[in-house]
Amino acid sequence: MANLLNLERVSKSYGVRPLLTDVSLGVSAGERIGIVGRNGDGKTTLLEVMTGLEEPDTGRVSRTRGLLVGYLHQGDELVDTHTVREAVLGGRADHEWAADSRTREVVEVLLAGVALDRPVLGLSGGERRRCSLAALLLGDHDLLVLDEPTNHLDVEAVAWLADHIANRPSALVVVTHDRWFLDAVCQWTWEVHDGTVDVYEGGYAAFVLAKAERSRQAAASEIRRQNLVRKELAWLRRGPPARTSKPKFRIDAANQLIEDVPPPRDRLELQKFATQRLGKDVLDVEDADLVRGDRVLLRHATWRLGPGDRVGIVGVNGAGKSSVLGLLSGTIAPSAGRVRTGRTVALRALTQQLDDLDPEARVLPMVESVRRVTKVVDGEITASAMLERFGFTGDRLTARIGDLSGGERRRFQLLLLLLDEPNVLLLDEPTNDLDIETLNVLEDFLDGWPGTLVVVSHDRYFLERVTDSTWALLGDGQISMLPRGVDEYLERRANALAAAGQVEAPPTRPSGAIAAAGQPAATPKARAGSAEERAARKTLARIDKRLEKIAELETGLNEQVLQHAHDYERLAEISRELEVLAAEKDELELEWLEAAEAVE
Repeated sequence: MANLLNLERVSKSYGVRPLLTDVSLGVSAGERIGIVGRNGDGKTTLLEVMTGLEEPDTGRVSRTRGLLVGYLHQGDELVDTHTVREAVLGGRADHEWAADSRTREVVEVLLAGVALDRPVLGLSGGERRRCSLAALLLGDHDLLVLDEPTNHLDVEAVAWLADHIANRPSALVVVTHDRWFLDAVCQWTWEVHDGTVDVYEGGYAAFVLAKAERSRQAAASEIRRQNLVRKELAWLRRGPPARTSKPKFRIDAANQLIEDVPPPRDRLELQKFATQRLGKDVLDVEDADLVRGDRVLLRHATWRLGPGDRVGIVGVNGAGKSSVLGLLSGTIAPSAGRVRTGRTVALRALTQQLDDLDPEARVLPMVESVRRVTKVVDGEITASAMLERFGFTGDRLTARIGDLSGGERRRFQLLLLLLDEPNVLLLDEPTNDLDIETLNVLEDFLDGWPGTLVVVSHDRYFLERVTDSTWALLGDGQISMLPRGVDEYLERRANALAAAGQVEAPPTRPSGAIAAAGQPAATPKARAGSAEERAARKTLARIDKRLEKIAELETGLNEQVLQHAHDYERLAEISRELEVLAAEKDELELEWLEAAEAVE
């Protein structure tokens, strides 16, 4: 593939803090790369250096002649005096842009509910963001650089964007905290940390696995080094040097990483604990109507939440998800019917707005003024330990609230909420402004939190990770349970739109369409596969069967070693047979790797 862009030993600092140090990277035509890292570690800086908006302090950035780069900033460059039509479609009339199927699709998905002749000045932040993304996708670029493209998109729009980008010929570099999107789109993952950029093959799932494997190898290398040191000392004392063997590749290494990992949470134990704290009655919506303005969001809806329920709510923007949370919390009264709250309920709600906190207050003293020690399911945790878990260490413990970034304020808001020890949590878009590392911490905390949880989120990965059931607002006035989760929601939405004549119903995608290695679902042509790929798959199947047989033979021979412990001739024969099997196994593993490279 042709090389589009190169960074050669690039360094970039702000003040005394180095964000990039001697970074060398490249982007080739057609590659799709996701960038992850903590807030403030330099992801956006890397994009700006790549696109030429910022010059590196040292090093060189080279681009192919005539390279067309489309860059979606976290802000926008829309002109307030323009209309949406002018900003996105260059002022083209409806009959002009609607004749092009690609343009029509982008407008129908990203600008749904936005009148084309509205002035840009009156748009909300989310609408401006979608206009910027739509304008970018309508252009022809060799390289798309997207900084948080899924912000302000609902689950349905994120799924559409993943398919749209996967079918574009452009190369892609994307910064996003949406892990499902990374898995669906990206072929490579770059992790920015401590001034360096580590490169991993695959999307988010492959990145996590490869990172764990690197940690395992590093730990194994350290153990080997320590063993060699001990052997060297023994040799100095006794004389004969210790013999070492070369480490050998094993195909099942990835499976070994996770085979002993327990489930993220013990549902029965948490529900038992939740029942003890909450009692059987939590929140009951009974024959409720919910009307906001001229829109009927719920009509004769009944919904019951019990102790320990972990529920996710999905729906298009404007379907009423935040209003339903307001109904549950009591900040919004039903137009008819009622909402009953259990006597033992201690409810806390996280809104999409950052609470007004005293900007002069300090982080640790403010937390300690709320609670010094917090109870969790497996014991107690101090305020400083909670702060450390949520990324507040060192000088951030004494920082002013007003000096915190948006992501840090969101983290702090969540922390204060959890310190109140609620037994019912309502979270409205809790992943906004949080980096992946903080999301992992939040997910880990919620794994051991025993109360009733209701989450509204467009982050599909987070939703599927922390909840046990998915419910949807589909515009019929009810809250409908989806046994198959987000996949079923997308199918029902697509079928509803097709029935309304808006779009052609897409074929149903199986739940396993997104591969663990982070590759998008294959096109029909790719699914058919070439002759080489079919031959490679046959080779893999043959090798797998033979490796299984070898494993059985090795097990049998090892058992014979015990049976013939005093028969030295037989032991010698068994040893030779094991050596033959080991040699065959090594050859098969190399052949397996070569065949695997031919399979997408």
